[in-house]
Amino acid sequence: MERIKTAAPAAERGLLCVSLVAIAALAAGLALSNPAHAAGSVMGAEKLRRLDIMLMVTGLRCRTTADNFTADYGRFSSSQLRELNQANDELKADMARRYGAAGAQRALDRLSTTMANTYGQGHPWLSCAQLKTVAQNLSTVRGRATLEEAADQLLSSYSPQQFALATRR
Repeated sequence: MERIKTAAPAAERGLLCVSLVAIAALAAGLALSNPAHAAGSVMGAEKLRRLDIMLMVTGLRCRTTADNFTADYGRFSSSQLRELNQANDELKADMARRYGAAGAQRALDRLSTTMANTYGQGHPWLSCAQLKTVAQNLSTVRGRATLEEAADQLLSSYSPQQFALATRR
């Protein structure tokens, strides 16, 4: 009897592993075939806008603490100005295509307000000290793809085990 009990879970684990590998392969194939995931896409532009707003809003929340990173956010936004402006222009163009010229700015303002409200109570898992380090490191990053990759990690609603981009330049 015991042999049957251990065989069933092993078979289930094997089926689960095969299923997970198949799902991962499918997801990878979709990501490769979907140009919206490429650097410079509207999705990427939205990530950069969200990253900028997250740092701005959390910077305002942290400005009265020992870990005030207002100056670090300023260096980030100055050093990444070209990338951030390009992303904002892409979002505006996308909004104009979807909502017309008259509704584009209103839609972008609504999106930005929603993004800001998400971080009004702070970052879900980063402290002011950690956000200060993030802002310092992101001010030295070069390349939009790297910024988008950092945004993927930083904008997650849960903490990754480690930051892959902690010191990448």
